Amino acid sequence: MFGYLSYNYVGPDVSNQIADIGNYSESFGDVELVSSQNTYPENEVSGENINNIDNNETAENIKNTEEDILNNYFEESRLERDKMYSETLEVYENILANDSITNEQKAIAENEITEITNIKSGILIAENLIKVKGFEDVVIFINDAKATVIVKSNKLKKEEIAQIQNIIVNQLGIEINNISISNREN
Repeated sequence: MFGYLSYNYVGPDVSNQIADIGNYSESFGDVELVSSQNTYPENEVSGENINNIDNNETAENIKNTEEDILNNYFEESRLERDKMYSETLEVYENILANDSITNEQKAIAENEITEITNIKSGILIAENLIKVKGFEDVVIFINDAKATVIVKSNKLKKEEIAQIQNIIVNQLGIEINNISISNREN
């Protein structure tokens, strides 16, 4: 689930500078071009009403939205990563099910399935071990022999970076030079 912030600028009236296109509407397949005229009643959105908004409530809503986006970043990233692995596994399983594929090609597909399964397992274990070290959330991406680790943290200390590197080396067998670690602030 994604959150977003909508912002409307209420500035000087420029309606006299914009050509009145009335209730213009034109369809282009599934897309419909419509008039950009204000659909809100005049008394609903005005400079006076905007000045009456409780600034603390607005700031809290923005903070909550930012936290939701950050939390969703990790969740969405894991889902996309897992979806990619599942799609790749499905391709290799279809190769194995194909009768016209040679035994050599089937052996390659089986090796790839084993490799992907091992990577997925290693990522799951590594992410859980990193969370045990006190990080609220983490997502790991593997590409070739490189790992990208993103942790939910305001700042990473040298000791924390070393702990994360140690976990990645031990669980995924990736050389320390090929590990990239970054943080996303709380």
